[in-house]
Amino acid sequence: MRKLGSIVNNIRSKNAGPYWVTIDIFCKNKKNYNDIKNKLNILLLSKLFKIKKEKIKTFKIDNLNVIKISFPRLLVQGHMNDRDMHGAQYSVILSEIIL
Repeated sequence: MRKLGSIVNNIRSKNAGPYWVTIDIFCKNKKNYNDIKNKLNILLLSKLFKIKKEKIKTFKIDNLNVIKISFPRLLVQGHMNDRDMHGAQYSVILSEIIL
């Protein structure tokens, strides 16, 4: 069991407009990609990011070994209580989970 961030090429998160965040997971190879996509499910993501599972969208891009996750921001970008204006910190949270 290792941290997700140590078994992939890159994890990046960013705003997808002022209301959504998107996370991209770039896997090293097909085996790695298949293992991760089977373990990384909506329920786990919902608990991790404290977002209702119905609001999370995942996209698996098999030919690129990429998993894309999108969900609405808890606060609109730029809100006075927004602590992550660019949506960049979600990747750090995801990179630390043990799979």
